[in-house]
Amino acid sequence: MLFTPKNNKTNILSIFVVATFGLHLFTILLLMFHSSLLKRLSGNLPQSLVQLVDGRAITVDSQENLERNPETIRRFVGETMTMMFTWSDKQPPQTVWQTTSELLTGDIRRKVQAEIAQGIPKNVLVNPVGAESVLLVRSISQPEKIADGQWQVDIAANRLIFAGYNNKNGEAIPFNKKIFIRALDTQAISIPNPQNPLDSAIYRLNEARLEISNICDIQDKTCANKMMEVQK
Repeated sequence: MLFTPKNNKTNILSIFVVATFGLHLFTILLLMFHSSLLKRLSGNLPQSLVQLVDGRAITVDSQENLERNPETIRRFVGETMTMMFTWSDKQPPQTVWQTTSELLTGDIRRKVQAEIAQGIPKNVLVNPVGAESVLLVRSISQPEKIADGQWQVDIAANRLIFAGYNNKNGEAIPFNKKIFIRALDTQAISIPNPQNPLDSAIYRLNEARLEISNICDIQDKTCANKMMEVQK
């Protein structure tokens, strides 16, 4: 059988149509794969931290970051400790603890709660009418990096506890501690109740994506070593 020029043209055109259709189909499938991959990647990106020069921090959508500005760390420690150890009958210790404990790792909350109760009569903790506790920070050291995304600072402060209306001067309790901090991948605290100032303040602090992982006496030289052993 002989192929005429007309038949040759028809065959070439058929092959060209089939090849073009196959190429278009392959391109569509490739675009669909890339689209699904980009969606998965964009959904896995955590919010990232933007640290301001005054120590404040905000979060934006970006990639993971475990580095923190020293002033951000110092501000976080100072404000967290101040709010945690400051209460009154209008803002009772139980309410303060329930909110501020969100800035601690779960395994040290009982330890810190016992620290808060130290030196305070039990009846005052249960019914703090006329009672007040204030933490006055004297100094916070520069953060010392102990691992990726982990630091320690020394804080020197005094707790003033007023146990009743007749106690005007208050009892001063030294609060000299080593505070261990670690960075978080994401913000741990949900959107607060805007009508609760303390709740809102804790939320703003948590925007730094930091949490306190341990508190030790400032004279404890083995505290950092114990922490590193636990993490291994």
